[in-house]
Amino acid sequence: MLCARIVWRSPAEPAANAEVRCRRRGRKLGRSGGEGVVATTYLNVIPNLTRSASPYAVIENVVVDQALRETGLGKQIMADTLQAAWDAGCYKAMLQTGSRRPTTHSFYRACGFSPDEKAAYLARPS
Repeated sequence: MLCARIVWRSPAEPAANAEVRCRRRGRKLGRSGGEGVVATTYLNVIPNLTRSASPYAVIENVVVDQALRETGLGKQIMADTLQAAWDAGCYKAMLQTGSRRPTTHSFYRACGFSPDEKAAYLARPS
């Protein structure tokens, strides 16, 4: 399962109450509309051979419009994304960041992620 959570700025609502749209395998779920994207996450639920075949989640493309950071929107969309992972039966959720900004790392820790659990390595095609 792949699920993108996109928060749209709605002309009828304050940005903190923006609408959420979720896509699964190309099918739109939820409500759509608005004037632009203000926050995104991308949830990948990965099948697994261990842990009694419990899947795990990889979260990517965590982005919040700079003007709306520190408003609670990022924590809201991340909480929704994690809940979708738990609802899918995932036993863990992981993410990586290339950011060196302390505020980014503080945000992920505040969302329940630990930087001390695993080491990440990245390979790219040559």
